[in-house]
Parts: sequence; structure tokens; C-alpha cells
Amino acid sequence: MNPKVDFYFIKEKRWQQEIEKLRTIMLDCKLEEVLKWGCPCYTFEDKNIVLIHVFKEYCALLFFKGVLLTDTHGILVQQTENVQAARQIRFTNLGEILDLEPVIKAHIYEAIDIEKRGLKVQMKTAAEFKVAAEFQYKLDHIPALKTAFEALTPGRQKGYHLYFTSAKQAKTREERVEKYIPKILDGKGLDD
Repeated sequence: MNPKVDFYFIKEKRWQQEIEKLRTIMLDCKLEEVLKWGCPCYTFEDKNIVLIHVFKEYCALLFFKGVLLTDTHGILVQQTENVQAARQIRFTNLGEILDLEPVIKAHIYEAIDIEKRGLKVQMKTAAEFKVAAEFQYKLDHIPALKTAFEALTPGRQKGYHLYFTSAKQAKTREERVEKYIPKILDGKGLDD
């Protein structure tokens, strides 16, 4: 146990029993406990394997390369359609964790094996993301914008694509594109 992580288990009231049991399982699997993104993260040879996090409706284990795991029990969940690699196992009570403990451990050991073998998740490139028509119009008609956008990192490009296409109405997409053109021209990402 890492004392720097203890606060997470102490502060949590709703899911305290559940996450303490999950912590025990992680440590039984000989993973190193560290604090990352404000959550208990469990690593193997400095590679992220799984983290524990809580939500209003459930607590969960998040496997960083969960998409590569064999989900024989159908319990791995893709958080949103845009999450490419990570998968969650969600719990709403301690009984579920106790019942699934052997399956949880099997997933942990498989995740460790994935790291040992150096397997990588094949991520979509920025070019594979849907481009909002309103943004494509601007790219086609403002050469400097196209040049600036193509100079952004792939992650920043993806961020813009996801943000622009997530708006349901054309007017909202247009407003978003207009608002962020100056940032793109300045070589900045959505959150810079």
C-alpha cells in the first residue's frame, strides 16, 4: 500500500467498502500502487495497468488497454464511443466484486501479460475521425487555417474533431468552429 494514496480510500464514503476490496485485489496481484490523475493507479514495471475510480452511480476498474482483453464474461464497458483503448468493469455493490474476484484477477493477469508482450492498441488517426461539414468548409476556403490545423499534433486535431462533431445542431457547430479558428491559427489545442 502506498500511503500517498490512502486519502482516496478515506475520503470516499459511498463506495468505501467496494474500493477497499478492489484495492486488496490489485495488491494481491502484486501491482504497484501509485497516485495518477487523483486516483489509485496500479502499475507493472511502470506501465499503467488499471485504476480505481468512483462515480455517482457506480465504482469501477479502468483497464488502460482493456480493448485488448478477452471479455469472456461480457463485463468490460466502453465508457463512450470515443474511448478507443480503455475499458471499465463497473460495480454497484460489494457482492458483485466478491462474485467476480476470480474474473477480475484473470483480467489483471491478462493485462500484465499484454504489457510484458509489448502489445499496443491500434488508435484511430486524426484523419479517421469524422469532420464536421462546417469545419471542412472553413478548411477548404481558408488555406492558412488548413495549414495551421495540419501542423497541430494528432491529439489536438482529434480534440477539435470530437468537439465540433459533438454538437447536434449546425448552428452550434458553426459557432464552435468560428470561436476556435483563432486558437487553431495560433497553433493551440482546444484546452490550451
